[in-house]
Amino acid sequence: MATIYEVAKAAGVSLATVSRVMNNNTPVRQATRTKVLAAMAELGYRPNSIAQSLASNRSNSIGILVSELHGPFYGAMLTGIEAEFRAAGKHVIIAAGHSERETEQDGIEFLKSRNCDALILHVEAVSDDYLIELAQGDTPFVLLNRHIDALADRCISLNNELGGYLATQHLLEQGHRQIAYIAGPMWKTDARERYAGHQRALQEFHCALNTGLFFEGDFRETGGSEGLQSIIASKQPFTAVVCANDEMASGALTTARELGYSVPEDFSVVGFDNVNFAYYTYPKLTTIDYPISAMGHMAARWVLSQVYQQADTEVQQVFEPHLISRDSTHLIV
Repeated sequence: MATIYEVAKAAGVSLATVSRVMNNNTPVRQATRTKVLAAMAELGYRPNSIAQSLASNRSNSIGILVSELHGPFYGAMLTGIEAEFRAAGKHVIIAAGHSERETEQDGIEFLKSRNCDALILHVEAVSDDYLIELAQGDTPFVLLNRHIDALADRCISLNNELGGYLATQHLLEQGHRQIAYIAGPMWKTDARERYAGHQRALQEFHCALNTGLFFEGDFRETGGSEGLQSIIASKQPFTAVVCANDEMASGALTTARELGYSVPEDFSVVGFDNVNFAYYTYPKLTTIDYPISAMGHMAARWVLSQVYQQADTEVQQVFEPHLISRDSTHLIV
């Protein structure tokens, strides 16, 4: 197997230059880079990643902990993160926390044991105090979809309260006043914030909150299906349903058809996330756009800026949602 010394000799450059080309962490003239890469290819040289890690004190790998691995929401998040790191010559290691405190903590410890240069954490069950203490350690991390005042400089979050407000405001502006709400698990911060936005919109329109039209779901299709059935079974009149994410909205739409209802003629439905299938439901789903792919890119840029000192990397820490109006809502005449 060829050595780095042979590559340097063949390219007519120093060992340091070959190292800079391999690590891609210091500017090298394009002509020189081309010569080194050509010598590596000709000699069949493959860098030893372990040796590189020892020499640079970097593994060029980033650990990512997400709540789940299934579904379009997490797929969009991971795609955005991986694309940003791939362009920078970095690699990712992914683990799932399943919204359970012990599993999230185990996932974090596993990723740290892999000598990751940094972590991107989408965690829901571990406490703020745990994360504040974690920040005192040697492994830098950025929080995605979570805001902690004490860690504000390492948080990439969405204004969930505004998203909940915009969903209900849209229906109120269309004339709806009897609005049902299918929430996510209320122990989760984003579910509580979205419901708070719903309440704020009702208050602004002097519309009373009807707790009988509330159902706590699970952020999955089953929650939307069960929520709609429960709301219908309550026998209380309603003209619209706000679902705290698109998966529950799709479950509600399917159940509505199965029970013989027509959306939006019998009642309107609004979702939250704007995942890729929202455009392909029947009817096409009115929803709140959650730019999770862009937020994933931004979390990766935080790491590139803070850990790898990549220059000219701007980091946006708070993202704003907006309404996507489609066919599942309509004006009350």
